[in-house]
Amino acid sequence: MPETRSLGPLLDPHHLALAGEMSRFCAEEIATLPAPEDDAAARRTAREILGRLGRGGWLEYAVPADGRLDRRSCCLIREALAEVSPLADAVFALQCLGTQPIFLGGAAARQQSWLEGARRGETMVAFAMTETGAGSDVSGIRTRAEAGADGGWSLDGDKQLISNAGIADLYLVLAVTEPDNEPPGLSWFAVPGDAEGLSFVGPQILSEPHPLGKVAFAACQVPGEALVGERSGGFKLGMGTLNRLRPTVAAAACGMAARALREAIAHAGERRQFGRSLDRFQLTQQKLAVMATELDAARLLTYRAAWSGDGGDGDGPKLSAMAKWYATEAAQRIVDQSVQIHGGLGVLQESTVERLYRAVRALRIYEGATEIQQLIVARELLAEPSPG
Repeated sequence: MPETRSLGPLLDPHHLALAGEMSRFCAEEIATLPAPEDDAAARRTAREILGRLGRGGWLEYAVPADGRLDRRSCCLIREALAEVSPLADAVFALQCLGTQPIFLGGAAARQQSWLEGARRGETMVAFAMTETGAGSDVSGIRTRAEAGADGGWSLDGDKQLISNAGIADLYLVLAVTEPDNEPPGLSWFAVPGDAEGLSFVGPQILSEPHPLGKVAFAACQVPGEALVGERSGGFKLGMGTLNRLRPTVAAAACGMAARALREAIAHAGERRQFGRSLDRFQLTQQKLAVMATELDAARLLTYRAAWSGDGGDGDGPKLSAMAKWYATEAAQRIVDQSVQIHGGLGVLQESTVERLYRAVRALRIYEGATEIQQLIVARELLAEPSPG
């Protein structure tokens, strides 16, 4: 269960109740699922998890009916899920990430039906932004969308490193609609997974099993209602989506770090060396103290950013970037130290901390790498008026 006692005024009473309910759900419905051993198993398990989240009503937080995202609730849910299953965390996150552009762009009637399916866990969503030449630099996107005489669109290009590629029912695709503009105009499109001209090129295998892959568009025809938001408004929608969800990435990092710390404490109490348990050695105690302090600092930054976003006080970009940067980097250090405390057992594939070691690394990259978060913080600082 996410530790809520230290978060004080950053949470409301209903958040405390939600944390307890989520903890019970994770123990009964998620922790009991076997960890997938390969890509095929990860794809099957992801669909199973999506159904369980939908039936449990948890996707109502990821895809809220009124469009108002409760960031603190999403953080609590992601922290709890990530603590027991990084894959379950990713499934929840993608439902939120892939539908936020629709909410922010003002959902049309057809898009509302997609949102309803995503909320029930019947429609799996993918967020298709990244390309071979476009990661942090979205101006490098080359996927094109050309308007047709009938009001529809034709998409051509390819995307890579896309979570849920090959199993998604709906892809949110960022494409160039005004190539002659400087920078080029970008727009979002909601593309059904069975659209003609859309193909799954193949999986891209992560060290920790996760449904990732490449998709391609070859004269992929979609109707005019597939356009999400305003034409050429894609950059703003994309950045708005990422800024909203960065605190939840930080929360996922906290969940993995909390599990790693718990495993380290348990192992240090059981493992004996030189006639006493590891937790009697001062070097071990120092490691545990640093891990616990870094985790608390990460959680406070995370929920401060989420609280700020829920209150709409206008300080979101800087606080979200700080939280995402610090929490993911701290989680990497905490997991690494947990592996160190476990010694040789910590690098065995069946070890919980070894799986966490593989899973946590991606958090420092996706939805804006650490270096991008640092640039955001600096930009916001430099834009602030000088005191006095």
